[in-house]
Amino acid sequence: MVQIAWLGKKSPFCGNVSYGLSTTEALRQRGHQTHFIHFDTPLSPERGATALLGNDPDVSLPYLVKSQVYTIPSLGAQRELRDSLERIKPDLVHASLTLSPLDFRLPELCQQLGVPLVATFHPAFDADAGLRNLSAGTQQLSYQLYAPFLARYDRVIVFSKLQADILIKLGVPAKTLSVIPNGVDTTRWSPAGPSSNALLQKTVRQRLGNERIFLYMGRLVTEKNVEALLRAWRLVSPEGCRLVVVGDGPLTSSLQNQFSDPQILWWGYEPDLETRIALLQCAEVFLLPSLVEGLSLALLEAMATGTACVATDAGADGEVLAGGAGIVMSTQGVTTQLRTLLPVLRDQPVLTAELGRRARERALERYTIGCNIDAMEKLYRDLLDDFRVAA
Repeated sequence: MVQIAWLGKKSPFCGNVSYGLSTTEALRQRGHQTHFIHFDTPLSPERGATALLGNDPDVSLPYLVKSQVYTIPSLGAQRELRDSLERIKPDLVHASLTLSPLDFRLPELCQQLGVPLVATFHPAFDADAGLRNLSAGTQQLSYQLYAPFLARYDRVIVFSKLQADILIKLGVPAKTLSVIPNGVDTTRWSPAGPSSNALLQKTVRQRLGNERIFLYMGRLVTEKNVEALLRAWRLVSPEGCRLVVVGDGPLTSSLQNQFSDPQILWWGYEPDLETRIALLQCAEVFLLPSLVEGLSLALLEAMATGTACVATDAGADGEVLAGGAGIVMSTQGVTTQLRTLLPVLRDQPVLTAELGRRARERALERYTIGCNIDAMEKLYRDLLDDFRVAA
């Protein structure tokens, strides 16, 4: 059993947070002791200076600002983090990096405490731009900023070889990097069957209507490039099909105003996990037109439910679907590509069924939560052995 202090950011419907919560839960199920240290308590005069929760295995750190992208901790957060690590005395610290100033102080802090430090590095990237020109695109700035500090972590987990290549090019030692893709619970995220919630399926289906469902699920932000999908949908207007947009974000109002269409259902933010599963089970095609990604959990969840997947080659998503597990588009000219693809997908339900089967097969082969945890446990064992030898 390994005692792990996991540092992350607790916030609903955010990719790296879903990853942290599902992974820590899976580690606990395997008998490891995990303490989740997270930014979950805004600093206020009423709550005082401390955020430690007594004997609770979770520790809440105060913050001043927290968004989907970054976190600004309060002035006392670093001291509270140190105090909590001294109290917990973990075998190792695993940071699901929160794009916070604390990320840069962790190597020094853990070195002082004599505790090995692992990081999972989530930021999205444009693989082509990253390998061609490291100064291309604002998404590369986080890689340039973090690389010198990641080089001081004992191990850094990334989701794909492409992502590792970018960091190596920026000076992170190859021996520090471990490629461990995200994993999903493929028993929960699975095609509709006897074990599915029939009543929920019926309720969701009634709201969706009788059309064949093409679905986008994720945030409505610029980097997700949903506007390109909506433009293509309006141009093609595939008969007998409905586009369902699940999610929310700063672009919601403008996109809804610009693309008001009875063939488009704006589902909105869906907090309920079982309903999200039911939506994917009802969908025939999952569409992800992103300009930048890390490794999309929504894509892996769609694959696990047996939904035909169409995604760009942003981040590691193209790598996930390569070799026939789905259709991979370039991040350039997404609307033009979808204008060609949508009629084919509309007219070839046999093709979408086969793509869904292959997607599920790929998820079972490479992207289960079990595979993810197996690799994580091996990394922990090897790192702890190295520390014992060094000591």
